[in-house]
Amino acid sequence: MASSILIIYTGGTIGMQQDAETGALRPFDFEHLLAEIPELRKFNYSIDSHSFKRPIDSSNMNPKTWAKLAKLIESNYEAYDGFVVLHGSDTMAYTASALSFMLQNLGKPVILTGSQLPIGVIRTDGKENLITSIEIAAAKEDGLPVVPEVAVYFEYQLYRGNRTTKISASHFEAFLSPNYPVIAEAGIDIAYNHRFIRSVSEGGLKLSTDFCNEVGVLKLYPGIHQSYVQSVLKVPELKAVIIESYGAGNMPTDSWLLNDIKEAVDSGKKVINITQCLKGTVKQGSYETSKKLDKLGVISGRDMTVESAITKTMYLLGSGTSDFETEFSVSLCGE
Repeated sequence: MASSILIIYTGGTIGMQQDAETGALRPFDFEHLLAEIPELRKFNYSIDSHSFKRPIDSSNMNPKTWAKLAKLIESNYEAYDGFVVLHGSDTMAYTASALSFMLQNLGKPVILTGSQLPIGVIRTDGKENLITSIEIAAAKEDGLPVVPEVAVYFEYQLYRGNRTTKISASHFEAFLSPNYPVIAEAGIDIAYNHRFIRSVSEGGLKLSTDFCNEVGVLKLYPGIHQSYVQSVLKVPELKAVIIESYGAGNMPTDSWLLNDIKEAVDSGKKVINITQCLKGTVKQGSYETSKKLDKLGVISGRDMTVESAITKTMYLLGSGTSDFETEFSVSLCGE
């Protein structure tokens, strides 16, 4: 039986056309996008499409839009074998991470893709990205989906969604999975890295869309001013602050900084430590500058991307968990 795929168009460059007068990019009807790719007719798949009534620039993505997308997948979950989400590249890694937490017990492929050039441009990367994403979403072995997880496909590489970050605004190789191997690579054949692909989850899909966006991010830099640090740590509405530290999780040992962090933790805020480095992991306590953080109750984000750390924090805060630190410290879906 042929695989059935639902393509969901949220917006983004892949569905843009250039305004003849201004040269600016603006979205066009999704039906025109399909007309640009006659190759899709050669697939022996059942392919349907759904377009957001108002395509969204990915810069405008937020938890409400993530919830809308997750609910759309859930409502069509039994009718299709896989899903391809067309999305702007700027916040694609955030959406992929968020969906991985929203769609618990996921047992089917949800592949996010897009392009750096509009689909109607001769040199577009959009055609290959879409065609291969559909093939991956439809792939089965022994009747089971090959990639039963949220993933990002871009420029011949398939990445675990919550391990992905955007690294280029101008190259076709726009994404990277800095601390986790690619889970598939497209060449003459699509080579799946089965060892690093999640197995099919047992039990039915569970939807969780109660995200709490009362989360802040504080990036450290040499000479950072105390008033700036306090302006973030002391925001009363925030329930968590993610600190982007140096190297393996190191922070300055100035007494005022440690006192401000302690005050934030004591007030009930969750303070999470992730590294500014693209690759590597937080090894909190390995160096003198980070030993005190453990004692203060700072939570190590280990090798998570900032996109994954933010969305996981939003997910756990929204879930109302009584043991945030334990749940943050374990892998919920391969993050």
